[in-house]
Amino acid sequence: VGPRVGKVLREKAILAVLAATLMMGAYIWMRFEWRFGVGAGVALVHDVALVITALVVWNYEFDLTIVAALLTIVGFSVNDTVIVSDRIRENMRKDRRAMLATIVNRSINETLSRTVLTTGTGLFVILALYLLGGHVIHGFAFTLLIGFVVGTYSSIFIASPVVLFFEGLFPSPGRRGK
Repeated sequence: VGPRVGKVLREKAILAVLAATLMMGAYIWMRFEWRFGVGAGVALVHDVALVITALVVWNYEFDLTIVAALLTIVGFSVNDTVIVSDRIRENMRKDRRAMLATIVNRSINETLSRTVLTTGTGLFVILALYLLGGHVIHGFAFTLLIGFVVGTYSSIFIASPVVLFFEGLFPSPGRRGK
């Protein structure tokens, strides 16, 4: 691919990843509350930034398979975030008087085994692709390996704390403290 076509592909890839991230954040914003949408958006930006950093550090060339892997990571991470957010919303409805931090903690604990099993299963397949897939698929598999780990981490340790941060700034009516 020539430099001019490469520049166009790079620009379109960046726009595709940004558009997917914004649309996922907007979906969660509308589906849940604005705090959850912001949390998901921050988590997705975190995921993509860390994966791109890993790709640069390990000197991988950005091609269309890497872009496809980045978009897959955005989808995987937002799916994980939706599951945690949905459980938080369910638990908020069940226990209206509990502090949000308690509800978030309980919700993460309730979804943790599912998250670990789903990610673990995916990682086994991706690791097999990386080790046995040959040179052509290494970039794709490496991107997914890093992205699945980072996406799982961010669903728990980035998106949920952002929701709690905004609860501290703008408390929900009828809810006690943080």
